[in-house]
Amino acid sequence: MIPFNHVKNEPRIIIGLMSGTSLDGIDAAIVRITGSGLQSQVELLYYYNTPYDASIREQLKALCSIEHSSSASVCSMNAYLGRKFADAAIRAAQEARFSMDEVHFISSHGQTLWHIPEGEAGDPFSVPSTLQIGDLSVIAKHTGKMVVGDFRPADMAVGGQGAPLVPYGDFILFRHETKGRILQNIGGIGNCSAIPSGATPSEVFAFDTGPGNMIMDEVVHVLSEGKLTYDHGGRWAAEGTVDGELITELMSHHYFQMAPPKSTGRELFGKDYAVSFLEMARDKGLADADIVATATGFTARSIADSYRRYVFPVSDIQEVIVSGGGAHNAELLRMLADMLPQKQVMTSAQLGFHDDAKEAVIFALLGNDFMNGIPNNLPAATGASRPTVMGKLALP
Repeated sequence: MIPFNHVKNEPRIIIGLMSGTSLDGIDAAIVRITGSGLQSQVELLYYYNTPYDASIREQLKALCSIEHSSSASVCSMNAYLGRKFADAAIRAAQEARFSMDEVHFISSHGQTLWHIPEGEAGDPFSVPSTLQIGDLSVIAKHTGKMVVGDFRPADMAVGGQGAPLVPYGDFILFRHETKGRILQNIGGIGNCSAIPSGATPSEVFAFDTGPGNMIMDEVVHVLSEGKLTYDHGGRWAAEGTVDGELITELMSHHYFQMAPPKSTGRELFGKDYAVSFLEMARDKGLADADIVATATGFTARSIADSYRRYVFPVSDIQEVIVSGGGAHNAELLRMLADMLPQKQVMTSAQLGFHDDAKEAVIFALLGNDFMNGIPNNLPAATGASRPTVMGKLALP
């Protein structure tokens, strides 16, 4: 049953909200979606980003760390971010000259604080679970719109890892009859969707490749003494030399040896990992530019190696299409292209699709299918035992 009144196949205006593991801000995509499910037709009408200021970013980093988090701080930040998400949706509509009355509903991914794809052996209370904050009811009450969100737990309840969820939208937006494609998002974490030419949903192959911008950003933040939050365009990395030996050592991490389906986050590759990386780099006497270059090379190598191990042996791929913040890092893209000489590496913008908006658009798609009662996970990507409807609804 569809929980709002509309004529079947009538276009709907939806605001998709996304805040990723980079902790850099909230993306809002205003989209027009006609139809539902795999036949959905999607048009991006407007993209808006509201950055987190330094204090929010550092507080979120702390909440993503067991040592510096608390129940009280998580509780408060859940409501605080609900207001921030609501403000982002309202501001996006204002800038796009839409009345909120024209918006059918909002679909929000929230902000991931912790993700446990598999429980700890021997601990009866440790079960697969995930936590995204940015309270749905707060968003609904502040915007006056229905809000869909909290997608991941439903997939985990049927045996999936609750991630990656983006491949469902990648399939709808980017499948091609004659070209095999990898959709590589590089946010805080890297995730890929391998879509063979003419693929069916069950043939989509997807997983988290490992760190995206997360380690690079933290390294730049530390080396610049807080003056920078990321390496703009990859310029700092381009000044340095990659330490291949250090990257080979980093690639021995157990995550890269795991076969998909698999997902990860700040639990493995967050601030503590970045500190450890910096210590290793300084012990080798690397200059600052070399450290940034090596962090960038590590992300590129982890992505390319993941393809060689898990994608290329089973899928014929011609194009690698990069989106997310990493799509703006020219040095990272150059490294990736050098490591994949037989593939065409491009950004989603080169196909006419905004590099930063893709995930917010896809969460609008997920919300639309929730509203239509249509399963919106890809078991081939998450490892779920069956397709299921993901999401929860908050009323205004």
